[in-house]
Amino acid sequence: MNNLKLFGQVAVVTGGSSGIGAACVKLLANEGATVVIGYYRGEERAHALLRELPGSGHLAVCIPLEDEASHSALFRQLKEAVGDLDILVNSAGYTQRIPHADLDALPPAMFNSILAANAGGPYSITRALLPLLQASGRGLVVNVSTVSAITGLGSNIAYCAAKAALDTMTLSLARAFGPSVRFVCVSPAAVDTGFVEGRSRSELEKKAAQTPLGRIVTAEDVALAVVGCATHLTTATGTRIVIDGGHRL
Repeated sequence: MNNLKLFGQVAVVTGGSSGIGAACVKLLANEGATVVIGYYRGEERAHALLRELPGSGHLAVCIPLEDEASHSALFRQLKEAVGDLDILVNSAGYTQRIPHADLDALPPAMFNSILAANAGGPYSITRALLPLLQASGRGLVVNVSTVSAITGLGSNIAYCAAKAALDTMTLSLARAFGPSVRFVCVSPAAVDTGFVEGRSRSELEKKAAQTPLGRIVTAEDVALAVVGCATHLTTATGTRIVIDGGHRL
């Protein structure tokens, strides 16, 4: 008998070639899941990660956030290959540092692009794959959000707004599609990855020192929370799991 908690389950992780997404891919595979690594520009990273994973049947697939046709194609590919889907982790996104008071540096077109990628992209992917998640009977969608959705303090105003939209969308979907599919947000503070260009290690350390726990949130911390939603927090839906070291306090 296999004792791995996610043995026989299938998971899709968008943004799975680096950072939080890659940490999720590793932990999901270590718990026995067959993992689809979604990437955009990180094809080489995705295939390198693929070779490291235990088990078999893992895939690396290009999943652009704003390409609805690719989301429909992924649905068809998964339906033919595996039949259903147990876990979707929406980890992909993008941002850039723009001072909140500098509205000239955040024109409406850029605002809308950031919103479309970070909220519209997860919606489109979830919408496309929802029939497979429903077929599983134990479907779970984990949206990787941020405490910036709560505090309004983040890399730029549009990113904060997009993640707030993602949080609210998670509530709505949880209400609409239970009990067959659960929806949860995992909301870290600043994470020790290269996601925000120009953010230094010393900046992260300074922010962490001001929190009650006094330590930086890592990609592995976030991944543990994501996997925990599948393995242990099985009655959680429509809620937010905050892992910020007390950043908001």
